[in-house]
Amino acid sequence: MQIERGALYPLGATPLDDGVNFALVSEHASRVELCLYDYEGKTEVARLDLPGRDGDLWHGFVPGLDKRLTYGYRVYGPYEPELGHRFNPNKLLLDPYAKGLAGQFKWTQKHFGYDSNSPLKDLSFSSRDNANQMVKARIIDPPMQRLSEQRDRRFFTGNRVVYELHVKGFTQKLELKNDTARGNLAALAEPETLSYLRSLGVTSLELLPVHGFINDYFLHQRRLTNYWGYNSLAFFAPHQAYLPGTDPLVFRAIIDRIHDAGLEVILDVVYNHTAESDQLGPTLSMRGIDNNLYYRLAADKRHYVNDTGCGNTLNVDHPRVVQLIMDSLRYWVSVQGVDGFRFDLASILGRRQNGFDPHHPLLQAIAQDPLLNQVLMIAEPWDIGPGGYQLGAFPQGWLEWNDRYRDCVRRFWRGDAGVIPEFARRLHGSADIFEGRRRRPAESLNFITSHDGFTLRDLVSYQHRHNRANGEHNRDGHHENFSSNSGHEGETNKIEVLQRRDALQRALLMTLMLSQGTPMVLAGDERGRTQRGNNNAYSQDNELNWLDWDLDPQQHSLLGFVRDLIAIRADQPLLGCPDYIHAAASHEERATLWFTPNGQLMSDSDWHQPDLAQLGYLLRGKPGEPSLYILFNRAEQEHVFRLPALDYAPHWRLAICSAPNAKLQSDYAAGTNLSLPAHSAILLSADR
Repeated sequence: MQIERGALYPLGATPLDDGVNFALVSEHASRVELCLYDYEGKTEVARLDLPGRDGDLWHGFVPGLDKRLTYGYRVYGPYEPELGHRFNPNKLLLDPYAKGLAGQFKWTQKHFGYDSNSPLKDLSFSSRDNANQMVKARIIDPPMQRLSEQRDRRFFTGNRVVYELHVKGFTQKLELKNDTARGNLAALAEPETLSYLRSLGVTSLELLPVHGFINDYFLHQRRLTNYWGYNSLAFFAPHQAYLPGTDPLVFRAIIDRIHDAGLEVILDVVYNHTAESDQLGPTLSMRGIDNNLYYRLAADKRHYVNDTGCGNTLNVDHPRVVQLIMDSLRYWVSVQGVDGFRFDLASILGRRQNGFDPHHPLLQAIAQDPLLNQVLMIAEPWDIGPGGYQLGAFPQGWLEWNDRYRDCVRRFWRGDAGVIPEFARRLHGSADIFEGRRRRPAESLNFITSHDGFTLRDLVSYQHRHNRANGEHNRDGHHENFSSNSGHEGETNKIEVLQRRDALQRALLMTLMLSQGTPMVLAGDERGRTQRGNNNAYSQDNELNWLDWDLDPQQHSLLGFVRDLIAIRADQPLLGCPDYIHAAASHEERATLWFTPNGQLMSDSDWHQPDLAQLGYLLRGKPGEPSLYILFNRAEQEHVFRLPALDYAPHWRLAICSAPNAKLQSDYAAGTNLSLPAHSAILLSADR
């Protein structure tokens, strides 16, 4: 084979009619070898020096190259950890722009750039070759970018309901005609799956990481797995185990079928750190290509800034790292067809040396990009670094995971004193956090549970975490969950305990669906899924995490209730208001009003009653649209409410009640009484 100078762009491997172009970024390297392998990534067939270098861009063109071959890089340069350089040409490296993966990654000491037996640790140098255990990159020839086919979902906000799911966990035990699809992405596009999701009523699938990832070394040593996938190795390639074959472009066909069912797809992406961990981690890709460029280093250069808690932090202050992330995002939208992204530890995206900057170049680049500013962006608005908690600080149009909503609603239904004022603010869309920054209610992504923590059923069944299966002596996971075991820790056959738990699950879900903002449901919560008290099940690739599709009568009833809730939300514009609604003097305007159980407007003294356990929440519609009245009773006993005597709402109809066996009328006159069971909520509607 022969190689000649190539084109500087695009980065990665680009198939052309007469060969393949390769381009790689490394500012401090002295030499780059392109290593070509057979179709399966097992046998090396050629090793060629990239002949072109322009600044930090290395490039080469191989005429007539078989596009089915796979490849990796060996990068030469100084091995000086005290200066931030960790080049080691004995390590075969994955192209950061790899769009498909070949072979299987296997953990071995050979992946480490240093001699782990040396007392010098990472200051030593390893001459062992890792190629046989290293995954290789495929040369992918994507179809023409079909930008015209991208759906404009940017302003689909009012009735969006996000459904967070794990590809394998959701589909591993699902009964499918096509059994080979179970546990991988293809299962999401099967008729049985799409039928279930459409009948549930959710609009948006938020997939836990599907970028190529590997198990952490410490999990490998414990014989556990990184089940969630927050350990990325490849920002452009689908995870191999999730593909029904080897072609990564089948991902687009799956997304298209999900779109045809009326659902949008959001990817949970991890651009804050990589699988290379800290200074004692492996050399697999960016560390060996240019450690000083890709990672944020501590003052001593040997160690890494660890604002992620995962050992390293990507250096988003560097333009080439911004380019890498932007190119990855564009690829998933333009080629693979996704509708948006949820950014793990998103505060990293705006980090500078002095802390978070909402005007960071990466955030500005996303806002100005004509493709990316038309898709959904969701931030997990925190990291563990200084000043890392940034709820409400992201740019306009971004949705943000609202953990203050989560914690407040949990505390309300647990019965904590003095929480009513904040509970009202969370129901109202957290205007205290977002409105002052010209943000909209839908930008508060409300959730009670997520993959990270208890499931909904466990939230009302466990007072304490039970994480011993993770091998960390029950020290991992959230310490404070604002949970309650309803009188018994864990599983029980006591009828009164089970009834209380069922009531609380329904009340929590109803609160979520009737709040202003964008609701997110954790997959399985609508079916009473349990993780047996594990609130950090990231390493459990087993039935603890796999959704059980066999339901008992109580779970069937809960599922029907959630379907009804989502349908009601979709049918009521007042539950997805585009702007914040406050009190209004004129009855011609929409308004939000708060009432005591006696049907009187809440006074200042009412708001400050620490033992108050009931609240009325009125959404007054304009003439011609219904008004909604929501009553909450978190007490241990039923409570009698008097409905407000309002001339514009003389007659109230029952829409839904969270208590399954409540003895209620179908309609009520204004000013009359209504008895609401313990641990329950009710929605009433009235025509103007």
